[in-house]
Amino acid sequence: MLADGKADLVDFSVSLQARIDDLHKTVDEIASALTRVDKRFDGALSNVALIRYDAYSDRGGQQSATVALLDSARSGIVLSAIQGRDYARIYLKELDRGNCAITLSPEEEEAVRRAMAR
Repeated sequence: MLADGKADLVDFSVSLQARIDDLHKTVDEIASALTRVDKRFDGALSNVALIRYDAYSDRGGQQSATVALLDSARSGIVLSAIQGRDYARIYLKELDRGNCAITLSPEEEEAVRRAMAR
């Protein structure tokens, strides 16, 4: 039971328990930090897709485009730039957990679908 007369099994057990307690505390701190990182990452714009298309039949070259910029909860924006012969229009629609107050065009729906598929 004695180790060279300097420490006994009880002292060793106490020091071992202290190290285990420190390890548990460190693991809890790391788990808490990871939870905070997960929350920040979930709110980041991490799902992006770009769709190019011809908005009008008289205009070739796929000059119109829609981009979806979304987070993991399907919240974010859908930006469409529609190019006509004599004008260009920009539309911006906000998504909140996949819901939009304004109806999405087929191209915008496709951009959202592609962004979330990544």
